[in-house]
Amino acid sequence: MQDVVDSLREKNIDVPVPLELPTEDDLVVIQEEILIHLPDDYKQFLLMVSDVIYGSIEPATVCDEQSHTYLPDMASRAWDIGIPRELIPVCEVDGNFYCIAEDGEISYWVDLEATEDSWSSIWHWAADIWLNS
Repeated sequence: MQDVVDSLREKNIDVPVPLELPTEDDLVVIQEEILIHLPDDYKQFLLMVSDVIYGSIEPATVCDEQSHTYLPDMASRAWDIGIPRELIPVCEVDGNFYCIAEDGEISYWVDLEATEDSWSSIWHWAADIWLNS
């Protein structure tokens, strides 16, 4: 995990208005808004690297309600088109979604069907997908 955090921090792009990291309280509000518990690894991911801007994909964020990456809005879009309600989208790419299950496993959904691609944790996904985007 720490290697992924360090790599993302090194590659973070400086922007005029940087993203903010959430607090534990922010995550409680998000969970209440989407009516689903965030897996512990995903909470740590959000608390540690959700302010990073890097590569061509943009993982969900929880601090800026106006952002297209705002988790409750991303979840609403995913669930509205048919992604199973028990999955939480962590990233949207071209209308397809990487989603996290309660056990922390990440799956990739294309055209409302789960592909064979999966990662055992958000950190494995970040290393394999986000850092290589």
